[in-house]
Amino acid sequence: PEVAEELDNYDYLDPNGINRRFIILTPRQQNLPVVHTRFSNTDALMHEFFAANLRVINALTIKDVIYGEIEDSVSEIADIDDLLSIEKVEFKVLSADDVIGKANRLRTLADRLRKDEDAWRDEDMLGEMVTLAKRVGDIRQNEMVPEQVVFRHDAFWTSHFGGTYVFFDEGSITVICDPDAPGFRKSRPWQVSYLALNDKKRVFQFLADTGRIDLPRASWMEPSGFVEHRADMVIQSLVHEAEPERDLSDLDTVWLQTWMHRNASRINRDGTYPFLNQVKRMLAQTGHVDLKDVPTDKRFLLVRAKVEHEDMWLVNRLISEYNADDFVSRYVFNKQRFYTDYADMTEPFREHVVTTIKDTYFTDKAGLRARLYGIPPSLGDRNA
Repeated sequence: PEVAEELDNYDYLDPNGINRRFIILTPRQQNLPVVHTRFSNTDALMHEFFAANLRVINALTIKDVIYGEIEDSVSEIADIDDLLSIEKVEFKVLSADDVIGKANRLRTLADRLRKDEDAWRDEDMLGEMVTLAKRVGDIRQNEMVPEQVVFRHDAFWTSHFGGTYVFFDEGSITVICDPDAPGFRKSRPWQVSYLALNDKKRVFQFLADTGRIDLPRASWMEPSGFVEHRADMVIQSLVHEAEPERDLSDLDTVWLQTWMHRNASRINRDGTYPFLNQVKRMLAQTGHVDLKDVPTDKRFLLVRAKVEHEDMWLVNRLISEYNADDFVSRYVFNKQRFYTDYADMTEPFREHVVTTIKDTYFTDKAGLRARLYGIPPSLGDRNA
């Protein structure tokens, strides 16, 4: 951010929101998040690149700085078809002192030395090889050129067109975004299904039909405290709505219960908290919730991504789009929406939100993700 500020350009690593640039100073960056991204899978692609080339990165960063670009087939996003044309990306890798270029040059000269019987007489070439070896070391022992640089571009979210989700299933693609986005229902209509982001009914049905979500069952909802978490988020949102300037530093269970008694009519008028209490009773009595009895606008309150599905992180991001009150879930899965919300909060509520996230998430990130969303610690932290 300091460089961005000096350049007065916060997109200096992401011109046009495509072909993201990167700088690697140390292998320890492997475990850091990629920030200020326009595509949700940029972080995963960087982790894949690190994992596939860690030996090279370890060797190179001893002597040099790696930089480059995550290059795909388009240089500008004008419509949805441009997004759909991205099937793979290639890491174009360079180094500040050109150690990569020097290693490639040394390998070429070494190959010539082995294959050309007269090469031993070329003193200039031998001298160049000695000079290069002093700089890059023994390339027979230390790989200096990344081997895997091409990766698949799987399901993703992008900030283009106000936020667009692209999912891939066998033989079909589903795009979820603002219906005013250029190319909506026009780009590849024979192959692509288009859903408006505000069409909660159809989006929910797509996620359910494709097996991407855990439907409301007592087996996971009761031990996780999922419904209680949603209800707590709803009440905190109602407090902020009713008293935006209130200092919430002393907020506790007793204070909340008192506030809820005094504001029962507001809570009933909103309807979400009473609905969640009804869900708890249904789960206790029957072990599940019949979605036919759940209003369309409240179904996303009761689901999470199915952890077995490869799109789990992306689906949890999409679910968070429909649960604006749950700032914890938005922070975990949808940082862009979280920071948009944060900008509109009053200062007292901002302080409360930061404190809540620190106390509930930062103290044990893996534990919270495992408890509420069923994500095992072995899956790591794709969203930071």
